[in-house]
Amino acid sequence: MHSLNIPKNIYMNIKYFKDTDTLFVCLNENWIAETHDIREDILVERDNKGKLVSMTLEHASKQAIMKDFLFQEFM
Repeated sequence: MHSLNIPKNIYMNIKYFKDTDTLFVCLNENWIAETHDIREDILVERDNKGKLVSMTLEHASKQAIMKDFLFQEFM
């Protein structure tokens, strides 16, 4: 698993690394068993049961507006 110092009990963690223009989305704390290239600049990582663990988006500012971030939770 990535060494990003993610606290326990965090179910989703989103980090943007401006210096490398990389967006990292961690969905859970499961161990990563495999990494798949969706495209040249999009990687997804899954655990040993096939559950999505994280996603990495390289060249993020060319694919999304990174200036603002909005999160909404619907019940």
